[in-house]
Amino acid sequence: MSRRRSADDLEGVVVIDKPAGMTSHDVVQRVRRALGQSRVGHTGTLDPAATGVMVVCLGRATRLVQFLQAGTKTYAARMVLGIETDSQDADGEIIARMAADHIDERQLCEALTKFQGQIAQIPPMVSAVKVGGERLHRKARRGEVVDREPRHVTVHDLVLDMFEPGEHPRASFLVTCSSGTYVRTLAHDVGHDLGVGGSLESLRRLANEPFHLDEAVSLEDFEEAAQAGRMSEFIMSAYDAAIRALPVWDVEDAGLVMQLVSGARLDMERRMPPAAVVGADAFAVTWSNLLVGVYKPMGQEGIARQARAALVWSQPDDVGGIQVDTPTSATPTDRGAGA
Repeated sequence: MSRRRSADDLEGVVVIDKPAGMTSHDVVQRVRRALGQSRVGHTGTLDPAATGVMVVCLGRATRLVQFLQAGTKTYAARMVLGIETDSQDADGEIIARMAADHIDERQLCEALTKFQGQIAQIPPMVSAVKVGGERLHRKARRGEVVDREPRHVTVHDLVLDMFEPGEHPRASFLVTCSSGTYVRTLAHDVGHDLGVGGSLESLRRLANEPFHLDEAVSLEDFEEAAQAGRMSEFIMSAYDAAIRALPVWDVEDAGLVMQLVSGARLDMERRMPPAAVVGADAFAVTWSNLLVGVYKPMGQEGIARQARAALVWSQPDDVGGIQVDTPTSATPTDRGAGA
């Protein structure tokens, strides 16, 4: 396969429709090989059997991963009642089996309502969560089972899509949830609530907000496009990705922009930020279709007076060589102590 002349200069975000049977790391490795560059990352792991939206960041855009992975996730899932596995999904060994033909659609719907809102989940042993400095799935391969602290996640929406009665009823459902939610654990816990156990049979990620399945490219099509030198048609810029994923403060003062790209803090009290960024954990600052950087408010939510750069994306040369005096010490306007 051909290699780009300066591959590591390629940056941006591509939405891959992950195929079944591959780990997320496998997908990243194939993108690396297709582009001939090593700097590739992703915003959220999918299990090998799972398919769907996988947001892959290229080159410098890997610095955006932490900001792109926080969006809500939407999944189409299918579970079976009365069968439990050691992995909580179809890839594991069956550890319990119970007739569940007495469970009907109404009972399942009532159980699902209990798992909406903020809930606590115990990470499965096959997850990537670290306990004692080691990922759980490594311990699980050695047959170890250790205590795990529950984690609080939010299920925004949980809707039953289809119910098939039988000795082991099957159900399809749509779930929109916060980052870090384990859908396999959701299926397991719903089955436990019904007293019959349950496990996940299939999972497809429909969205990793704000990126959706209808804009995803198959891994094979992306590889073919890369070989033909047409991969740019599938890659969105870091600017486009950031303004989709984060609240935006578009500034008009080129002098201020020059100060920001030189490391100054942003005065939120004096410069009157747009309502969208007030109270936000992080927001993008833009200028003339340029991503200046990503900023985080300092101080308590809603009354932050300054914002510090969590990521300075642009350089002074990107602003067009405008010569502006940059503050050399902290001022109440644009620079705080230690900027």
